[in-house]
Amino acid sequence: MDVGPRYLVIEGPLGVGKTAFARMLATRLGARLVLESENNPFLVDFYDDPKRHAFQAQLYFLLSRYQRKDEVHQQDLFARGGVVGDHLFARDRIFAQLNLSRDELALYDKIYGLLGAQVPRPDLVVYLQARPDVLVSRLKRRAGDARLPPKDYIEKVAQAYAEFFFHYGDSPLLVVNTSEIDFVESRAEFDDLVAVIQRTKAGISHYSPLGTR
Repeated sequence: MDVGPRYLVIEGPLGVGKTAFARMLATRLGARLVLESENNPFLVDFYDDPKRHAFQAQLYFLLSRYQRKDEVHQQDLFARGGVVGDHLFARDRIFAQLNLSRDELALYDKIYGLLGAQVPRPDLVVYLQARPDVLVSRLKRRAGDARLPPKDYIEKVAQAYAEFFFHYGDSPLLVVNTSEIDFVESRAEFDDLVAVIQRTKAGISHYSPLGTR
């Protein structure tokens, strides 16, 4: 029986809902869930003074994502539901290129190159995208009193993601426009997207549902 991709990664810019969707998808598939760490001790300082604290914050994220590779065990890939993650190791360089100086990026790239060769590649990457105004709205809705990145930074990240995945070719890719759908609130929209994921096998595919908004 065709069970679809065994190692799935859900990706997308800040606010798009990748972690929420990864949790829901793992539950649906009975998969092992691998989430990136959100406890970066340098992040608040980075928002206050990006130039001074960018390298520490970026290196912490890189090493944390590298450590998560050990949670993608071979036996899990052959278990009933496989593995679902909410981060692609290769995307870490998106933020490095945005945040680091030229000299910092050169040093970062040396470390990134050594670590990246040891990280398993997914069977399918699901790239969730949305308009910047939608991303800002979603972040505000879920953040409460937590501090948010500046709007122009969110826009830069969204654009950097679009450019990264335009050139991405390391694994099959499904691009999903989520600007007009809310798969967290709508069971029907979630079911439709899961069905699309399970039949996506190779190359680059696009899914742009009309949604309810």
